[in-house]
Amino acid sequence: MTFQDIAPMLLALLPEIGLIILAVVVLSLDIATRNRPGRGLLGWSTAAGLLLIGVLAVLFARPGATPQSYWGDMLRLDDVGFLFRMLFLAGAFLTVLFAMESDSIRERGEFYVLLLVSTLGMCLMASSTDLILLYLAIETTSIPLYVLAGFVTADQKSVESGIKYLLFGAMTSAVMLFGFTFLYGFTGTTNISNIATTLTTAGLPLEAVLAIVVLVLVGFGFKISAVPFHFWAPDVYEGSPTPVAGFLSTASKAAGFAVLLRVMVVAFPAYSTAWAYLIAALATASMFIGNLLALAQKNIKRLLAYSSIAQAGYMLIGVATISFNANGSGLSPEGAFAAGATIYYLMAYLVTNLAAFGIVTVVGKVVGSDEISAYAGLSRRSPGLALALLVGFLSLAGIPPFAGFFGKLLVFGAAIQEGWIWLALVGILNAIIGLYYYLTVLKVVYLYRSEDEAKPLTSVSGWKVALILCLVGVVTLGVVIAPFYNLSTAAAATFVVP
Repeated sequence: MTFQDIAPMLLALLPEIGLIILAVVVLSLDIATRNRPGRGLLGWSTAAGLLLIGVLAVLFARPGATPQSYWGDMLRLDDVGFLFRMLFLAGAFLTVLFAMESDSIRERGEFYVLLLVSTLGMCLMASSTDLILLYLAIETTSIPLYVLAGFVTADQKSVESGIKYLLFGAMTSAVMLFGFTFLYGFTGTTNISNIATTLTTAGLPLEAVLAIVVLVLVGFGFKISAVPFHFWAPDVYEGSPTPVAGFLSTASKAAGFAVLLRVMVVAFPAYSTAWAYLIAALATASMFIGNLLALAQKNIKRLLAYSSIAQAGYMLIGVATISFNANGSGLSPEGAFAAGATIYYLMAYLVTNLAAFGIVTVVGKVVGSDEISAYAGLSRRSPGLALALLVGFLSLAGIPPFAGFFGKLLVFGAAIQEGWIWLALVGILNAIIGLYYYLTVLKVVYLYRSEDEAKPLTSVSGWKVALILCLVGVVTLGVVIAPFYNLSTAAAATFVVP
């Protein structure tokens, strides 16, 4: 085999190879600078490395007009996988900049290494077309996150959140793997495309296929924190270091949706009418439970956790309304619109929620509390930060002209287009409920007074860069819609349906 034969295979894994190299560099730099001043270099080096990997991937690893399969047909290089990989790199980049504000993690090289390894797993999740590689990628993503959730060992809440996340994650992963074994047992293959073909020709009873789908959805539902697999989220978000909670709620959730979309669309297209109702039920439960429980929260990280559960419900509307061509040749135009709407929503949610958690990071550090009452007087202490929180929360609530509005508009439009009127109405009702608790926080920020209003809120330059980038993304995705919508829809159309 010549280098010309190997080169495309290596380029297909360029982001993953870059992440491995960067992790080794950061670990070496950590060892070399240990017990020396100026260890903020670790964060900047990691951020610069992630930015370089993203640029190189865009220049040299973009998929061609025809998607290609590599590494024994286990990895697929297509537009949807590439777009998700860029989202993961962006999420990790912003998280590193926000983490530089946290005293407990910014000078610990192992934090950045674990973050990079988890991002590596997410990138593999987005492009995996084989159950074995998919499971390995999910575990590569999850295990570092278990450690990161309990990273601050001096904090009892952090340790508790890490243990809870590990226990729930191990249980749901085992159930999902059980579903994978049934898929292999019934079809004799671990390739997702071949599974679809075999299931169609084998004539399995609908009940058996749906049982497998339910088992698989347990694992995916945990990753996206959808009801009833959401129990871990509030405690883990509250106890984790705030930048880690932001990463869990955005990049990790996006990875869960990446595999959910690929597996459901590619492996089970013949049963879409049945599994669509399962997804719709998950969406409805997630929206209602997430929003209603958020109303009673006094801790802003727990409020954002329940908000994240509700946001997963909105995104699941797009998944539930995916449809296929009558001849089985691929996604219908309406189906591509629904899948593209889900991807667009994920893009908007990533920058919006990372901005919210970034603000929580700096306020919690200065004030020493994550209670909503601690945000009293924020508009007078730091008008710019209060404005940033206003933009982020209005976007999460779905208020124009911010990104969250058009994300909701697209998924609700997809539901109406496919005849799921009741599901769209449920989403609109829940958006109204969600608006209440977002405005409750903003009321505390702008109308309540605090004795510490004179105390300034200071932050490092990296945190400011990350927040500005997030806010630019929130406004851009809400105003300049067409390029990003076309990108997400075109990417969704590259899903191969056998």
